[in-house]
Amino acid sequence: MQADSKEEAPKQHNSLDFLDTRQCFHLSVCILIGNIGLIFIMPTVVVMDVSLSMTRPVSVEGSEEYQRKHLAAHGLTMLFEHMATNYKLEFTALVVFSSLWELMVPFTRDYNTLQEALSNMDDYDKTCLESALVGVCNIVQQEWGGAIPCQVVLVTDGCLGIGRGSLRHSLATHNQRSESNRFPLPFPFPSKLYIMCMANLEELQSTDSLDCLERLIDLNNGEGQIFTIDGPLCLKNVQSMFGKLIDLAYTPFHAVLKCGHLTADVQVFPRPEPFVVDEEIDPIPKVINTDLEIVGFIDIADISSPPVLSRHLVLPIALNKEGDEVGTGITDDNEDENSANQIAGKIPNFCVLLHGSLKVEGMVAIVQLGPEWHGMLYSQADSKKKSNLMMSLFEPGPEPLPWLGKMGQLGPISDAKENPYGEDDNKSPFPLQPKNKRSYAQNVTVWIKPSGLQTDVQKILRNARKLPEKTQTFYKELNRLRKAALAFGFLDLLKGVADMLERECTLLPDTAHPDAAFQLTHAAQQLKLASTGTSEYAGYDHNITPLQTDFSGSSTERM
Repeated sequence: MQADSKEEAPKQHNSLDFLDTRQCFHLSVCILIGNIGLIFIMPTVVVMDVSLSMTRPVSVEGSEEYQRKHLAAHGLTMLFEHMATNYKLEFTALVVFSSLWELMVPFTRDYNTLQEALSNMDDYDKTCLESALVGVCNIVQQEWGGAIPCQVVLVTDGCLGIGRGSLRHSLATHNQRSESNRFPLPFPFPSKLYIMCMANLEELQSTDSLDCLERLIDLNNGEGQIFTIDGPLCLKNVQSMFGKLIDLAYTPFHAVLKCGHLTADVQVFPRPEPFVVDEEIDPIPKVINTDLEIVGFIDIADISSPPVLSRHLVLPIALNKEGDEVGTGITDDNEDENSANQIAGKIPNFCVLLHGSLKVEGMVAIVQLGPEWHGMLYSQADSKKKSNLMMSLFEPGPEPLPWLGKMGQLGPISDAKENPYGEDDNKSPFPLQPKNKRSYAQNVTVWIKPSGLQTDVQKILRNARKLPEKTQTFYKELNRLRKAALAFGFLDLLKGVADMLERECTLLPDTAHPDAAFQLTHAAQQLKLASTGTSEYAGYDHNITPLQTDFSGSSTERM
C-alpha cells in the first residue's frame, strides 16, 4: 500500500427602531457582506484500520465466519446509509491504514462509492496510528484548509502496533520531538475525533490500549470520544455502538421557524454546536431552542457585517397531510428522491416565502435562538441563479451588535413619533452613537511610522524659532511630546530634543528677543531632568511651564 499525500429589557424602545410589523412581508438581492460566507459544512474523514489484527476471527452465532474488519464494515455501512438519508450535503472521505495510509475515496457525497470501497479493502501489515493521523492532516488541509471544522471517525480494534511507529512509541517520544516532526494531534484544523473500537471494554482494559486511546483524545484538546462494544462482539452490538455515534454527531437538527401565525418545519445544517460563555464562573453550554421565532426585520446596510459564531443552511421540511416527512427539498439523482421532492415542491411553505422576501427586499430577519440569544436569517447567493436561506448565530448577550443597541429595546417603526428612516427612506437610525467616548477617539499621540515622530519634533522646532510669540504653542507641543515619550519609555528622545533646543539657542540671530534664549535653555533643562526617569520632574502628570523672566509679557501665562 502506498502513502498518499493528500441581557429584563425596559419597555421603552430606542428612539431608533428597526422593526416594521406593518410590512411583515413587504420586506425593503441579498448579497451578504464581509464575513458572511458559504461556510456550512463539516466534512467527515473515516479512517479504517486494515492491519492484520483486524482479520482476527469473531465467534458469531451461525455458520458464517466473521472477522473484526467485517464488523467494522457493517458498522460503517450503517453510518453511510444514515448519512445518505439525513446528511446528503456532507462530504465524506475514506482512508485506510496499516503501517502506511491510503486515500481510498476522496471527499464525496456519493455514499454508494464509499460502501463499495468497504468491500474492496485488502489486508496489510502492522498498525501505525500516527501515519494515519498524518494522512488525515494532509488530505483535510489540502481539500479544506485549516478553518473548516472536520469530524474524524477512527475505526480500529485497539491494537496499538509493535516497535517503532506503534502508538506506545509515538506517545513515549511525544515531548522529545522537534517542530518539523511534531505529533499530528491536535489536528491543525477544528475537529472532533471519534474512536470506534472493535473490542469490548474488558479487552481494552486488559492492556494499556484504552489509556493510550484516551491520550489521543486529550492531545486533540479533549475534542472527541471513545466508543466500545457493550458485551460480546456481534453485529447487533456493533450497530448499537455506531448508533451512539450517530445520536451524538450525526442527528439532524430539526426546528420550527415561527413568524406570528406562520410556521415552517426546518432542518438546520450543520447541527449547531452548544456555546460556552467564557466569562461565566460555572459555564453552562447554551443550546439553541427548537422553536426559532422571528422578532423583526432590518435592512442589510444596518446590520452591516456582524461577527458571528457559526453559519448554517436552513432547509424546509415538507410534511404530507398525515404529518409524515416528505423531504427537505434537496435534489438527488435517485428517482424516488426526485418524486418526493416534486411532491414537497407543490406544498406551500413559509420558509420559501421568507427566503424570497428577504432576497427581493434586501433585508435580514432577526431570530431569537434562546434567552438573550439572537441570530439572523438571510438569503445567501452562491451563484447568479441559486441562493440559499442561511442563519448566522450572534454571541449570546443583550447587546451582541453594539451599533444596534440592546435587542430588547428595539421595536416597530409604528411606535416612533416620526419615521427614523425618513419620508423618502434617505437616512438610517443606525449606527447608534455610544454614550461614552471611545479610547480610540481621543486625541492621542501615535508614532507608528518614523515620519510621525519627525513631524512632532519639527513642529516644536518651528515654534522655538518664533519665540516669544509662540510661547504657549511651543510649551503645549513640548508637553505633548514629553508625555508620549514617558508613556512609551522613550527617554532617549527627551535627551535628544533637549540637545536640539540647546543647539537652536546657539543659532539664535542677534536680532532675536532675549526671552527666546531663556525659554529654550529652560525647556532643554526640564527635558534632561525628565530623561533621567528618577527626578521629580519625570512624573507623567508634571507639565513644563514657561519660565517667568523680566522679558515675559502679560500674555505669557502658566500652563
